[in-house]
Amino acid sequence: MHAIVGDHDLLLITLDTLRFDAAQRCFERGELPVLSAYLPASGWERRHTPGSFTYAAHAAFFAGFLPTPARPGPHPRLFALDFEGSETTAPGTYVFRDRADIVSGLRDAGYHTICIGGVGFFNKRNPLGSQFPDLFDEGHWQPEFGVTAADSTQRQVALACERLRSAELRERRSFVFINVSALHQPNRHYLAGAEHDSLDSHCAALRYVDAALAPLFAALRERGRAFAIVCSDHGTAYGEDGYHGHRLAHDVVMTVPYAHFLISP
Repeated sequence: MHAIVGDHDLLLITLDTLRFDAAQRCFERGELPVLSAYLPASGWERRHTPGSFTYAAHAAFFAGFLPTPARPGPHPRLFALDFEGSETTAPGTYVFRDRADIVSGLRDAGYHTICIGGVGFFNKRNPLGSQFPDLFDEGHWQPEFGVTAADSTQRQVALACERLRSAELRERRSFVFINVSALHQPNRHYLAGAEHDSLDSHCAALRYVDAALAPLFAALRERGRAFAIVCSDHGTAYGEDGYHGHRLAHDVVMTVPYAHFLISP
């Protein structure tokens, strides 16, 4: 990461609530043409999330703890904050000194930081919903980015592209974070005729998100080199073993899809 930070734009997309099995099913069926252009031939990497719901997972992400590969470790991290006893800080890890979050660390490294929120923990309507956006130079949220808006991802991407193409950021490296809300319940509006949320409507939402992301990758290619991390913060249960929703430790909640890749001009 020492060759990346400072030289590339950085993108972190959290596909809120996306299950690994749903993501991989869509990949194997050829339903993700935009993301598949950047994923390896085997598809998504299976990882374990550090948190079973949005707040916990993102608190860990912004401290440098991204989802962990679902296989024996230790697994060196891309980013870390300096603290004694870390067993996953390796020579290739970019370490932020004297900071409590990687967003502030990236600002120190010269990045303009942008948050485009989605679910309620980013809605800026109260102190809790402002905590994460306030880490950034820019924190954006509007109802059209939220879980009930059928075109939320398109609107989030449009704002990201507008900011990346702005005159003030043309010559400055940027860190863009987007919390994509479309996968989160309710998602039945992405599947024609569906009356209830299900794994099928969850997959339909991912197909919508994949298409909506295309302009964002194009905007980053226009700017030059970028490093992207695309992952889920947690999954969600649709009745498996009697469980519904998340903030619980079922495998479908704790196992998430992950990918990181370079975007070239």
